[in-house]
Amino acid sequence: MPTTKSAAKRLRQSVKRRMHNRIAKKIVKTSSRKALELAAAKEFETAETQFRAAVAKIDKAGVRGVLHKNTAARRKSKLARQYKAAVEKAKAAAAS
Repeated sequence: MPTTKSAAKRLRQSVKRRMHNRIAKKIVKTSSRKALELAAAKEFETAETQFRAAVAKIDKAGVRGVLHKNTAARRKSKLARQYKAAVEKAKAAAAS
């Protein structure tokens, strides 16, 4: 427990920031997962918009400091690879 007023304030601030960061990270993960699920479900138009939204959310988290800029770049790259593979797999399954 904090003993000074300033320590108590820092604790309140850190709790608030931690919750904000956790929510932002959860939003990034959820939007990424939705994009991949839509691509696998052959809903290509909505998957494309969800993919773009996920990339935008990753960028925003990187700019705001929720994610380190290199972490944000790595996640965008990984998501793009996974999205492309999911779309190709879904299109191949639909063609055959």
